[in-house]
Amino acid sequence: MVDQARRTQSRRDLDRNERFSDISPDVGSIDIVAFDELMEEDPDEALTMLAAMAQATDRDLARLAKQLASRLVLDLARIGPARSRGTGRLVRMPASVDRTDLDIDESMDAIVGARADRRPVSLDDLTATGWQRPSTSVCLLIDRSGSMNGERLAAAALAAAACSYRAPVELAVLTFSDRVIEIKALNEKRDIDAVVGDVLSLRGHGTTDVALALKAAGRQLARSTAQRKVTVLLSDAEVTAGRDPVPGARALDELIILAPSDEARHADVLSRSAGARMGLLDGPSSLVGTLRSVLA
Repeated sequence: MVDQARRTQSRRDLDRNERFSDISPDVGSIDIVAFDELMEEDPDEALTMLAAMAQATDRDLARLAKQLASRLVLDLARIGPARSRGTGRLVRMPASVDRTDLDIDESMDAIVGARADRRPVSLDDLTATGWQRPSTSVCLLIDRSGSMNGERLAAAALAAAACSYRAPVELAVLTFSDRVIEIKALNEKRDIDAVVGDVLSLRGHGTTDVALALKAAGRQLARSTAQRKVTVLLSDAEVTAGRDPVPGARALDELIILAPSDEARHADVLSRSAGARMGLLDGPSSLVGTLRSVLA
């Protein structure tokens, strides 16, 4: 109970932001009009405050904030043209002995023609349906070492939502410090709003073992059938535990590091050493555009 109280945000803590009383004038309430005004005026402050409220000791406030934050980050993640969704989609293809889903409508002319000629139907004349493999799989690694403040939580939630639109079928979301926890495994079926909700519930803890996280990402993506396998590391990449992360980074097909622009020194060293790409974040609201740019 003491630990839980220490890790949540009391109204007194939240009230240190002078705009908090406008957004939540009463216990367990959010003024949507006031929040929308702040979102238009300063989206980074609005997102940061909302993520902090999602960890409020006031349970009603935390519930409302988490619901609003989940909807908001999903909407923000949709901004801009989506790349190929890469879903395992049903497509037509030539029939073969290992494709048992015959497309009767597309094959009917061939079947009727063969019957009329009193000959066996050739596989070459038939059409089957099958699942086309995804074009992209993504493993998102969220650094939860140290303190998960409102800004980091908002960025992490946006990252999860944005990655889900890049890889809606084969997406893994892992959080790490000195150990790795699965929020969503690569082939696990979970609604993205549930994943975002779990991200918003993260508590900061432990040291930073980047090598361990990269190894876990490699294991996740080894299950993938996608043509493109991307690891997205949301971290300043400062190693405080474990082994040198460079060998693990080099072993990945594709690594993208998203780091705060004012804490990017270690991320820059890792990206240069491992041949990774890096995007700099100037607040949570920049994440979607930055990720889209480095993924292109």
